[in-house]
Amino acid sequence: MSTETTSSVQSEPADASGSALSRSREAFISHWGEMGTSWGVPRSLAEIHALLFIEGRPLCTDEIMERRGVSRGNVSTTLRQLSEWGIVTRVRVRGDRKDYFEAEQDVWNLLSLIVRARKRRELEPLLAALEDARALASDAEDAPKEDRKETKAHLDRLKSMHDALRRLDRLSDRFIGRGGKGLDVAVRLLTPLL
Repeated sequence: MSTETTSSVQSEPADASGSALSRSREAFISHWGEMGTSWGVPRSLAEIHALLFIEGRPLCTDEIMERRGVSRGNVSTTLRQLSEWGIVTRVRVRGDRKDYFEAEQDVWNLLSLIVRARKRRELEPLLAALEDARALASDAEDAPKEDRKETKAHLDRLKSMHDALRRLDRLSDRFIGRGGKGLDVAVRLLTPLL
């Protein structure tokens, strides 16, 4: 997704009537926020992303603030982080000088961007930590004979964990490439087996 585009879409006001559509949107946003917190993502970040995704149209900072009841600083920080992840893009709306933001709408590309961000934040540091732990334990191989068996078992556990995560890392690289289409193909192929 490019970092900035021009849109001919005119921003429309939110549906404040309490309609079924409005309630459905709010339910999705709320659930996405709860899910985000279970992944270690701030609720407001997940909810702002959900708002942009479910609206399916560009929203300006003021509208996001009003709809979510959060400060300008919070919205600004959140939009910057979502943009860094590649799941939100700044767009221009013709005839309006404000900056607008829209979420990636291709679900498979969105999922691949999220997986890529989580991989960078969680999996890669874990692999590095396992390699460091293995290097430290390798130094203990010249320990007394009675400790060698325990050291070998420890190294075997670390190697097993490292190898499994490295395979998962390589597999995720294959699936998150090509704009998430690899992930879509994998899901379609594996679904009948479940």
